[in-house]
Amino acid sequence: MNHGVVPSRPAVFGRLSRQTVNRVTVLLLAAGLGGALLLALLLPPEEPNPLGDPMDSSKYLHDLKAIGGEANVLSAQFQDWFAGLWHGPALARTVVVLTLAVTLAFRFLAMPPGPAAGPVREKPSEPGPN
Repeated sequence: MNHGVVPSRPAVFGRLSRQTVNRVTVLLLAAGLGGALLLALLLPPEEPNPLGDPMDSSKYLHDLKAIGGEANVLSAQFQDWFAGLWHGPALARTVVVLTLAVTLAFRFLAMPPGPAAGPVREKPSEPGPN
């Protein structure tokens, strides 16, 4: 066992220079944010369902709860929210969040690890009263 030594994190993408990591970061951000901007400008606003949203109906929610309990209602609400992320103007916001997440993950995994840390020195214990 190697006591007192903090292991360094291996670089997943091999040895990429800081300049290469910065260039790829800029490309990821430009592509993702540019795509999100295009989506925001070109997508028409989402049209409401002519039959109405069943999640707005108290009878529908009551039936969901009677069939599967509160967990069924929460599951249906989650599915409705998640499906809404991929339509209309919300899609552009989803692309922005995903772009930032992918870019941060890339930078974390691609950065070369720092120098290996030396042994951690412990403070000498002070003698107590006997």
